[in-house]
Amino acid sequence: MAPCGAWPSLAVLLSLFAALLPGSGGAQVSVHPLEAIVHKGGSVVVNCSATCNQSNIELGLETVFNKKLVSKGASWKVFELSDVQQDSSGLCYATCGDKPEQGTATTSITMYSFPERVELAPLPPWQPVGENFTLRCQVWGGAPRANLSVVLLRGQDELSRQLAVGEPAEVTATMPARREDYGANFSCRAELQLRGLELFKNSSTSRQLRTFALPMTHPLLVAPHILEVGEESTTDCSLNEVFPVWEAQVHMALGDRRLSPMIKSNARALLATATVTADSAEEGTQQLMCAVILGNQTSLETRQTVTIYSFPAPKLTLSEVEVSEWTVVTVVCEAHAAAKVTLTGVPAPVPTPPLASRVHFDFNASAEDNGRKFFCSAALEVAGQVLYKNQTQKVNVLYGPRLNEEDCPGNWTWQEGSEETLKCQAWGNPSPELKCLRKGDEFSLPIGDLRPVKREFAGTYFCRAVSKRGMVTRQVVVNVLYHQNYLAVIITVAAMVKLSIGGTAGYLYNRQRKIRKYKLQKAQEAASLKMNTPP
Repeated sequence: MAPCGAWPSLAVLLSLFAALLPGSGGAQVSVHPLEAIVHKGGSVVVNCSATCNQSNIELGLETVFNKKLVSKGASWKVFELSDVQQDSSGLCYATCGDKPEQGTATTSITMYSFPERVELAPLPPWQPVGENFTLRCQVWGGAPRANLSVVLLRGQDELSRQLAVGEPAEVTATMPARREDYGANFSCRAELQLRGLELFKNSSTSRQLRTFALPMTHPLLVAPHILEVGEESTTDCSLNEVFPVWEAQVHMALGDRRLSPMIKSNARALLATATVTADSAEEGTQQLMCAVILGNQTSLETRQTVTIYSFPAPKLTLSEVEVSEWTVVTVVCEAHAAAKVTLTGVPAPVPTPPLASRVHFDFNASAEDNGRKFFCSAALEVAGQVLYKNQTQKVNVLYGPRLNEEDCPGNWTWQEGSEETLKCQAWGNPSPELKCLRKGDEFSLPIGDLRPVKREFAGTYFCRAVSKRGMVTRQVVVNVLYHQNYLAVIITVAAMVKLSIGGTAGYLYNRQRKIRKYKLQKAQEAASLKMNTPP
């Protein structure tokens, strides 16, 4: 047997030798099988036979593989070829007796092997929709390569089929990523197809692709441009046309402080809402940021400048909230150093210096000041906006009861049977208790009640208002007109008219008499002066 290192050259020689031999005149040789397919390292049985007119036949088999004679007959021999490691051929030869011609027949042996490893290269963690990505599959081993195909798959759908070339064989396919590729499993499969054998398949581990898409626009950030220290505010960040929206992350921050938004989403839009409460350490200008992150750390970001300010409400203080009448009260209105204050509601205008953060006013409290409201208003400009805060205080002035003509008239004349209301209002702080009692029998006149007037209501009443701070009394006369009373009134009026006419006539008569007397006296004086004048 030839050494292993000489096998390839021996096979070539056998083929050339078979080609040079004549096809007739000697032994007729046949071989079975003409073609054999053997798994790598396996064995095959080859039957060489010959027909010859002579009984002396020399029959044999030339091959590069290990061979063993299994059985034989007068004109045939069966050999077992083992440890097949490559494609080759076997040459059956025979000679008849003393004839020099040699007959031959060749069997073709094809070695096949399954791929040792099939591997699909890792896919990108995230692939933007519309951008190309490449599937790359490598196959180690497998023969014969002419019968070995590499198939690229999306799920069960065939994307590409190519012959395996090289060691390792590498097959690629480039395609654009689609939305529907999100979550799809990609794999590659080696297929060995040999005649007479079942199709062999060896697949790689599948790899999942995640695709994503973000819009060209940036997130919409809705937030106040100014924020007061300690005040709670809501900030919204939204973005449409996000895919897959459920995979999106939203980061929100105020300055260096991370916020914790609540995220809601529908098919392709998301909304993140965060509650922000600024503290004094953040006072000044800060950046409010919202970033939507998706895919391979790809993000869309929006920033907004927020001014954080401190603006406590102004302080409005009264030296005394409850005072007796004619007590001096001091009103002070003050606010944050950067704010300007205005004090209103005082009895007289208060001169306020420009940009003053404190004003005060003194006044002597009177009854008219009871219940007076004072308004302390502070104005602060923040980022071009003027903000206002106010405080209100009320003074309570204590004074004694009061009854005057306007609120409690001293004379009332009513028609009997008419419905009237006695209106008598007493003033004071605390509010006084008011009673109107008739002189003599202390009949109480109903005050503030609407009722029919009776002649018994007539009379002189004393209306008395009483409180802890004193008492005041006012006389009120009630006249009730009825039928008999009309005549007395008419007679009285007629008499008064007669007296008035008589008095007027007497006055005129006396006046004329005095004028005549005066003129007579003047004439007498003139005559006497003339008589005493010397010639």
